[in-house]
Amino acid sequence: QVQLVESGGGLVQAGGSQRLSCAASGIIFRINTMNWYRQAPGKQREWVTTVTSGGSTNYADSVKGRFTISRDNAKNTVYLQMNSLKPEDTAVYYCNARYGFENYWGQGTQVTVSS
Repeated sequence: QVQLVESGGGLVQAGGSQRLSCAASGIIFRINTMNWYRQAPGKQREWVTTVTSGGSTNYADSVKGRFTISRDNAKNTVYLQMNSLKPEDTAVYYCNARYGFENYWGQGTQVTVSS
């Protein structure tokens, strides 16, 4: 059974930092492309960032320079370090694992940035 479990969300002041974690089980983690998405209230889910199995990363323009994705294959965990947070970063953040036609989602973790 595949599980992606996010943690690390919560309330943070604007300008602050937060680190999210996503622990994966039931998949061969090292071969999966790992992604973070987010969904703000009343908005569609949007892609935030990706780290490939080879370690290449890509970021949405809205978070470039502020967020950093990383992975630890020994721990089957992907991280999202978020710095210089803004109120518009408030959303539920979802972890996603993808390999070929396989596509798995976590349950999400709420991040709220107060102004």
